[in-house]
Amino acid sequence: MAITNEREKISRREMLKTSGAATFGAMLVVSGGIVACPRGAWAVQSKALAPESMATLIQMARDIYPHDRLSDQFYVQAVAAHDEKAAGDKDFKRMMEKGVAGLDVAAQGKGAARYVDLGWEADRVAILRNIESSPFFQTVRGGLVTGIYNNQAVWPLFGYEGESASKGGYLNRGFDDIDWV
Repeated sequence: MAITNEREKISRREMLKTSGAATFGAMLVVSGGIVACPRGAWAVQSKALAPESMATLIQMARDIYPHDRLSDQFYVQAVAAHDEKAAGDKDFKRMMEKGVAGLDVAAQGKGAARYVDLGWEADRVAILRNIESSPFFQTVRGGLVTGIYNNQAVWPLFGYEGESASKGGYLNRGFDDIDWV
């Protein structure tokens, strides 16, 4: 029987949490122009971008704005806008596909075949930091800001009730009920 150092043990919870994050790419099924996640029960059919590119953009979206409270469907909806735009704009499509290809090349430098195959979020974020000033990154990031945070279905998950002017403003609607200040 081998003796192990207690500090080197990993709890079952940590192992499951880490392996769950590491297998996002493995959880995606790409077939016939459709990207699907059987575990998350969502699917999106790409119109212009390659399904593999859509899968990469979804993972990229989650890496740029990581919210554990949000299911993948909200990231899918935000990224779908890029696919819509690519359907009518060849230059935009070229930029998206070239940007995704660049992410995959960078992932190969870290030992993975594709960006979505990188198991560690820190490795993916390091790649994104290297391209954050590029038009590709800024375009994806900018689309996510409105694609995620303007989605009214997301607001309750963050505790945001929406605009208040039509409801008489914040003053008489609990604006001062913050008990943690």
